[in-house]
Amino acid sequence: MADAHDAWKQWHERRVEDVSAPYGPLALTATHWVEDFPEGRLPDIPGSWVAHDDGIVLTATGADGLTVDGRPFSGGVHLAADLGPQAESRVAFGGKRLVVLVREGVWGVRIFDPASAGRRAFGGIDATPYDPRWSVPGRFTPYDGTRTVRVGNADGRERGLALAGELAFILAGRELTLQVARQGDGALWAVFADATSGDTSFRFRFLHPAAPDGEGRTTVDFNHAQLPPCAFADHFICPFPPPGNTLDLAVEAGERGVR
Repeated sequence: MADAHDAWKQWHERRVEDVSAPYGPLALTATHWVEDFPEGRLPDIPGSWVAHDDGIVLTATGADGLTVDGRPFSGGVHLAADLGPQAESRVAFGGKRLVVLVREGVWGVRIFDPASAGRRAFGGIDATPYDPRWSVPGRFTPYDGTRTVRVGNADGRERGLALAGELAFILAGRELTLQVARQGDGALWAVFADATSGDTSFRFRFLHPAAPDGEGRTTVDFNHAQLPPCAFADHFICPFPPPGNTLDLAVEAGERGVR
């Protein structure tokens, strides 16, 4: 018990460090979709940003003050999506990092600013201390192929959410299931809501069970329920829970809100 509690405490401390890092979620100040700016001029950042099928072409002069790959930039460059940490994105504007992303063929640019109001105002993450009652065995059953459902996103648009299977478990004497995605390392990912959502916790949360074993067994630990990125900054596009992922019991565990 003590080991599990200590491990949870360390996890919580790492989470606070990660979200409050200079280029963590609290630093996001804007997400601009290039198609919304056909003239190529994005708000608050210099240069011309033009989307193509396979990326964005950025053109700028030396006077614009941009850097690419750590060097002062002028001319033109083709940018693919940034896949690494925000701090390692190719384009910077002073202390800001300009991160290229793509969603369903639509290209965008995010601005991460260490001087953001969100980082200055951050007072921590409200989280319920570890309770073993919220950690239970689960069994993953894959679908026959990936199923994609259309769900609303935090930015008001609807996008596809690829689901790999169902995760079944017993919690508080109830037989429950969540539809889950599968990540590149085999770990599972659920977007869920419950009876506390929008009341004593954020309107929905994320859960990341470990990769199931060969018989589909894993652990469903709601002590590690996470706030989605859009709880820290309004400019993330987090997906809402898919149909069936709103649990009709109060999950009084895990991260609950931002201070």
